[in-house]
Amino acid sequence: MTHHHWIRQIALASVALCASLAFAQHAPHWEYKGKHGAAHWGELEAGFEACARGASQSPIDIRNAVKADLPVLDFQYTASAPTLVNNGHTVQVNLPAGNSLVVDGKRLELLQFHFHTPSEEAVAGKHTAMVAHFVHKGEDGKLGVVAVLIQPGKANAAWAPIFAHLPRVGEQVTVDGLTLDLGALLPAKKGYYSFEGSLTTPPCSEGVQWMVLKDPVKLSPQQIKSFRKVYNANARPVQPLNGRVVKEST
Repeated sequence: MTHHHWIRQIALASVALCASLAFAQHAPHWEYKGKHGAAHWGELEAGFEACARGASQSPIDIRNAVKADLPVLDFQYTASAPTLVNNGHTVQVNLPAGNSLVVDGKRLELLQFHFHTPSEEAVAGKHTAMVAHFVHKGEDGKLGVVAVLIQPGKANAAWAPIFAHLPRVGEQVTVDGLTLDLGALLPAKKGYYSFEGSLTTPPCSEGVQWMVLKDPVKLSPQQIKSFRKVYNANARPVQPLNGRVVKEST
C-alpha cells in the first residue's frame, strides 16, 4: 500500500470518526441503569427535559380506574411481513403500511411493536413478565400505544416466529417467507385501561394516548427467557400520576 493511500485511509477514518462523534452528540447515549439511566434521562440533553419535568409521564401504576363507556378498539390487523431490529434498547418489529386501529371513528396506522421486561405498566402495583407496545400514529401525527401484557404459560405459536429470530444488538433481520398473523398476537378480549401519557423512552414526549389491554397473553417461559438473554431489564420505572384519571372499559 502506498504512502499516499495510507494518508487517504487515515483521512477517511478521521472523517468517519468525526461523523460518528457528531451523531453521538446529536443522539445522547441513554440506558436503563447507572449514570445514563432512567433517573438521569432529563439531564442528558435539553430535548429530553420532559423525562424529568413532564406532568403526564408513562408508564404508570394503574389503580382506582374509573369505569367508563370507552370506545371499542377495532383492530384492523392483517398478515404482514415483519422486519426485526435490535436498536440497542429493545427488539422492535417494524411493519409495512396497511394495519390499523380504529378508535371512536379515528384511524391510527400501526408502525411497529417492541418489548420491555418486566412490563413497564403495573396494575395495582403488580408488573407482568413482559409487555409488548404496539405503536400507532393518527393522521394528526398523534400517537396511540396499545400495551399487551405478557405472562408465562403455554408456548404461543402466533408469537413464536419473533422469538425464534431475535436479532442481536445492531442487527436487522428479515426472514424470507415469514408473515405474522398480527391479530392472533392479541388477547381474545379487548377490554382496556385508557389514559394520557408519554413515550416511555427519551425524549419522553407527552400527548400519547395509552390503551392497556386488561387481559394478558401467554408466552412459554422459554420464549420469555430468550428475550431476557438479549435484554434482561429494559423497563422505565412507574411515574407519578399527577392527578390524571385512568378510565377502564366496562
